[in-house]
Amino acid sequence: MFSMQSSAIAQSSITTGSATSEKEVKQVIQNMFHAMQQADTTLLKTCFSDKVIFQTILNKPEGAIIKTESINDFIQSVGKQTPNALDERIEFGAIQLDPLMATVWTPYTFYFKGQYSHKGINSFQLVKFKEGWKIQYLIDTRYK
Repeated sequence: MFSMQSSAIAQSSITTGSATSEKEVKQVIQNMFHAMQQADTTLLKTCFSDKVIFQTILNKPEGAIIKTESINDFIQSVGKQTPNALDERIEFGAIQLDPLMATVWTPYTFYFKGQYSHKGINSFQLVKFKEGWKIQYLIDTRYK
């Protein structure tokens, strides 16, 4: 059973060392977008866990539909681009940290070859592995 004392302990562990962890978490996400912009698949691969889940919520007339994409397909797609073709501009919104897990919310606007394409929200779940923070789950929305 979850007690109030356990809750207080969990809450304090969330804030312990959070400035360093927050910087590290942000860096992984910034690396991902930098790699996309530069079409750098080597850097891009370092951002994700081995079992990452990559999804998009599509807004269809019949309602929301979730599309799951293979991370390998995504990386290959990025690798086919020329540098600066993909330009996703994010803002860091809410960031929640635990010693082993982080949640990050980033509103974004996406440009393809200099032209506005769409906007939406990214929701990241990161896990702190032995080698550092990695993106475990990424889901986004896309609106024109």
